[in-house]
Amino acid sequence: MSERGGLLPVLERLFEGPRESKLTLEAFVAGLEARSYAFIIAALDLPNCVPTGIPFLSTVTGVPMLILAAQAWLGRPSPSLPSFLAGRSLPRGRLQDFLVRARRHIERIEAAVHPRRDWWLTGTPRRLLQFALGLMILVLAVPIPFDNLLPAWSILFFCLALIEGDGLMAMLGWAFAVLGVVLTAFLLIVGPLVVIDLVKSAT
Repeated sequence: MSERGGLLPVLERLFEGPRESKLTLEAFVAGLEARSYAFIIAALDLPNCVPTGIPFLSTVTGVPMLILAAQAWLGRPSPSLPSFLAGRSLPRGRLQDFLVRARRHIERIEAAVHPRRDWWLTGTPRRLLQFALGLMILVLAVPIPFDNLLPAWSILFFCLALIEGDGLMAMLGWAFAVLGVVLTAFLLIVGPLVVIDLVKSAT
């Protein structure tokens, strides 16, 4: 990832300072600037990218993502957080120690995600991507059985694309979005038919 949109230089800038000083969540989000929405949505989305089996996890994480997406569509420069979250803070020393441990993993991500094929993320393609991102978040938030992984991965790839201007990530996001829509439509059509057949066979 580049300095413009890379995760590592952004975290280094936000975490620097006296170790005893504290960084509030509100200051952290504001420091992410235009990347804040994609970073936070990606963070909320990550637990859904693996089959945890936790009931309603996609809904619990999806609803805040929907609120964030709505704020982005309204043109707010950075997300508005509830007061009980905005004031939460951690000592910069602890954050700096975390960054030391995580640096190698972040650098691997930076090597894989970088600016390319940016025409996927400008003008009309960008607006379509943002619409598809909102749609995938909505699909994720609705508690449909067996319908989490594809939308979750689509959301993650879309976020990576927006963070770094990576057209390849956008292409992967679109691929998973199309598959997710097809699977959702299949489940919504076939699911009720299966339930009806089970009811008929039980009566």
